[in-house]
Amino acid sequence: MHAAFRFLDNPPSFMFFTGKGGVGKTSLACAHAVLLADQGRRVLLVSTDPASNVGQVFKVAIGNSVTAIPTVPGLSALEIDPQAAAQLYRDKIVGPVRGVLPDAVVKSIEEQLSGACTTEIAAFDEFTALLTDPQMLRDYDHIVFDTAPTGHTIRLLQLPGAWDDFLEEGKGDASCLGPLAGLEKQRDRYHAAVAALADPARTRLILVARAQGATLREAARTHDELTAIGLTQQYLVINGVLPERESALDALAAAVVQREQQAIANLPSALKALPLDQIPLMPFNLVGVDALRLLLQSDTGDAAAIVPAIPAIATPPLSDLIDEIAENGHGLIMLMGKGGVGKTTLATAVAVALAERGHAVHLTTSDPAAHLEETLSGSLALLTVSRIDPHAETERYRKEVMDTKGKKLDAAGRALLEEDLRSPCTEEIAVFQAFSRAIREAGRKFVVMDTAPTGHTLLLLDATGAYHREVTRQMADTQLHFTTPMMQLQDPVQTMVLIVTLAETTPVLEAAGLQSDLRRAGIEPWAWIINNSLSAAYPRSSLLRQRAMNERAHIAAVATQYAHRYAVVPFLAADPVGVIRLEQLTRPIL
Repeated sequence: MHAAFRFLDNPPSFMFFTGKGGVGKTSLACAHAVLLADQGRRVLLVSTDPASNVGQVFKVAIGNSVTAIPTVPGLSALEIDPQAAAQLYRDKIVGPVRGVLPDAVVKSIEEQLSGACTTEIAAFDEFTALLTDPQMLRDYDHIVFDTAPTGHTIRLLQLPGAWDDFLEEGKGDASCLGPLAGLEKQRDRYHAAVAALADPARTRLILVARAQGATLREAARTHDELTAIGLTQQYLVINGVLPERESALDALAAAVVQREQQAIANLPSALKALPLDQIPLMPFNLVGVDALRLLLQSDTGDAAAIVPAIPAIATPPLSDLIDEIAENGHGLIMLMGKGGVGKTTLATAVAVALAERGHAVHLTTSDPAAHLEETLSGSLALLTVSRIDPHAETERYRKEVMDTKGKKLDAAGRALLEEDLRSPCTEEIAVFQAFSRAIREAGRKFVVMDTAPTGHTLLLLDATGAYHREVTRQMADTQLHFTTPMMQLQDPVQTMVLIVTLAETTPVLEAAGLQSDLRRAGIEPWAWIINNSLSAAYPRSSLLRQRAMNERAHIAAVATQYAHRYAVVPFLAADPVGVIRLEQLTRPIL
């Protein structure tokens, strides 16, 4: 018997699960897809997240082609792989003109299509096909989307309108997208995608959040932004709520229950009118079909099985890493990892700790969904805070180009240049320039960067690598000394990459995958941080103890298989917001 969760009622053809990274979108999307398939529906589960882990959840290699899930009849899955999609997109654009146009022109088109922006557009191209392909709609009763973290999703969902506007104007050289004709052919499909997204009879959007003020405020912002672009059929799901029964005889659990219930009682006004469901926290990891089926059951049982006291283990504290970082006196500290593992909190804590040791620190973020000011909740001497705002950086870049290149053009030339700078790809270039400025600043002070969730960060690093290759090629015949951003990222004296994870199956596997990607780019991670560890907090609640015991194997794997050095940060009863609570994260464990 399954729970009468409102978001499950009369599901339409398309369901989108979205929200801040780490709130459980993938688990809920997978569980919902399994439930529909168990009811005899034909279901396609699609991940549009560059850092997808749907395959890990089902223990099946999926990838960029529709793959049947053997353990769930009627369910198939697809992971839109941005790199594979980009290659298919490039082949589609370049193939027809190869051998027709001069080789130099073909090479120029290929170079235009080599950037990170093209990767995003290619993923969007596949995304719109799923919404509009008649054959897909005949083959499947439902398509369930596990979307990328919020900032990236908003951009993806806005693209149908953005590219439609761009095509309507019909000017410019389409920048890194290649020939404009390649997009003109998609006009009808883009219109159909916009119509499907805006039709409440066909599309439902499930906002997933945790019972935390920050993620609920993020959900409210997402609600407003999606409503503004016509997606009005929205439901709110608060995931991973600790049952009140667990608070008996456990101060930590009692504090969590009180904090979560207060957050739910104080829902942002934008969310109060939405249908609301609460999903209880489970004592087990949501990996495998059996675990997914339990997630949406109406009766998850009474309190978890009685678990005895957890034996102590010796794990290095974050303060040890801070002490070693501080010895350098300056440098770039980049915190990377899957969305929702606590990068923003830990980046802020590291910045605060370095400033309190007397170092000048610049704390910045490239994450479109990050809120450093909310986490810091105050000011500190020697610490400055900034955010790489895509809109502000794009305007800055446009002005710079018009003031330099545009200065020498006539009126007609300036008009053409302005049109080209309205290409949606301009934003990617502008954000990369801001990223490069932050890297240069690290030569004289500490720059602590809270990066975007993994997939988006890798796209940014890909842009850095492309820039590095271009500069190296141009400078090869000169005697001038030069340093590109990628060279600095690859220099372990200048840059320390801290991989943040949780002691759970999927986050650790995701972090290991990130480490492999970084190594392929010539960047060696300096340390790992295991955040929010219940094992290090020694709870008394049976449910929390069960989750804590599950952590031990993952902590051991990080210590012995993955990390040169690592630290474990215990789960705190109170949200680590404000300087005083942030300091608790970087104090030696007594």
